[in-house]
Amino acid sequence: MARANKSPVTVGQSRLSIEDVVAIAVADRPIGLPKSAAYRRRIIRGAEFLRQALADEDCVYGVNTGYGDNCTTEIPADLVAGLPDNLIRYHGVGTGAPLDAIATRAVLVCRLNSLSLGFSGVRPELLELLAGMLNRDVLPRIPCEGSVGASGDLTPLSYVAATMTGKRRASHGGKIMSSMAALKAARLQPITLAPKEGLALMNGTAVMTGLACLAFDRAAYLSRAASRITAMVSYAIDGNPEHFDEVLFSAKPHVGQQAVAARLRSDLGVKRGASHSRIQDRYSVRCAPHVIGVLEDALTWVRRDLENEVNSANDNPLVDPVSGRILHGGHFYGGHVGFAMDGLKLAVASVADLLDRQMALLVDARYNHGLPANLVGETGRAKALQHGFKALQISCSAWTAEALKLTMPATAFSRSTECHNQDKVSMGTIAARDCLRILELTEQVVAAMLLAASQGVLLRSRLAGASAPGRALRQTVEATERAHGRQTVDRELDVIIEACVRRLRAKQVPVAG
Repeated sequence: MARANKSPVTVGQSRLSIEDVVAIAVADRPIGLPKSAAYRRRIIRGAEFLRQALADEDCVYGVNTGYGDNCTTEIPADLVAGLPDNLIRYHGVGTGAPLDAIATRAVLVCRLNSLSLGFSGVRPELLELLAGMLNRDVLPRIPCEGSVGASGDLTPLSYVAATMTGKRRASHGGKIMSSMAALKAARLQPITLAPKEGLALMNGTAVMTGLACLAFDRAAYLSRAASRITAMVSYAIDGNPEHFDEVLFSAKPHVGQQAVAARLRSDLGVKRGASHSRIQDRYSVRCAPHVIGVLEDALTWVRRDLENEVNSANDNPLVDPVSGRILHGGHFYGGHVGFAMDGLKLAVASVADLLDRQMALLVDARYNHGLPANLVGETGRAKALQHGFKALQISCSAWTAEALKLTMPATAFSRSTECHNQDKVSMGTIAARDCLRILELTEQVVAAMLLAASQGVLLRSRLAGASAPGRALRQTVEATERAHGRQTVDRELDVIIEACVRRLRAKQVPVAG
């Protein structure tokens, strides 16, 4: 793998960042556990405390009791060992498409980091197997549907626990096979779970958090892409650069908004006091910093909450590895992740809406100030046949409408489940999945806008009296042309849009700094 020569990200000794999670998820970095004897002793102590509690016949939820509403059911000592396998078995009810490899790796990273903090009462062998699965590419097949986000991501995480015990299906090297075969191919041994370990693996927020980290990473890049595209559109329609004046934005000090305005000034080469024949552009250009800036500012608190969740012990019960106290609580509740994803998806969809409106200005000869209708590039007799970006503008509106439709907050739809034991749940995983779908649709809008805005910049630069576009805009236009060609006559754009989206996901498109 390309990551083989890169230093591992070590869990269990310092906070992981979103960037750490993403780097491991895209197989750019391996993962490791601390090698110190002190760390290993800490992990072992938690597992020993649980073993002692069982020997003393203490009542510990999920260790020698039933689960959820069945917590008052005592499990006979001779049946305790079978409890984890039964937990995994009856949670095998996931539906929907399986998570892709990157998402699955993000889930495993988040679960491993949480368990590695030493509060979950698991053995070192379990942590080592999870790390081995990541480093040797054994990925559980995790259905995306079935979690209400409390008690954590029980159903989807049951597929992680099942793979670790050699059950259900997994992939290795991109090939689907039985989990036992995948482990064997990777030279890993399945584990027999200790009484609490099934619950420790499943009773957490790793699915929603892993997906949320990927969503954050994509949203941050799209914010900068939207800034660059807005600069291209402003140049293409001969917009008024004074809308992004530094003094103007000092009067409304939202940090994200100011950052976007600064990017636009840099991309457009705006000089203080520059004059322009048109006083005001339409809102989708003039107010772009105010729209993209909301996303920029949202990313700050979303980062805070996600990184706190990544670095939390979020199963139940927890074991204090110092005192041995067993603490029953509700850290599996994904409220912060759910709220972060509901907020982020709305901010992202709003940016899609902004870009869709910019597309409408670009293609409309009534509002693009001298560009040909639909950005048709042909100038000869064949021009009469050409329709340019007309159909693509329609598709942009369709993608945007679907994104906006999905902004309904998932967290508002808490349902009482499991005999009213789980009577208030987070819906964090559904919110994260919604956010990723909105990002997918928005990336399609961004791809379309890259093509259209590049065409607009080229057409404007050819007009008499037009100033040359700045270096930053030329860089993006030239990169887009190299990858996808120039549109002089009509062509099918579906494959090109797909290729452009892949470049966006790989962060290969020059965007604002």
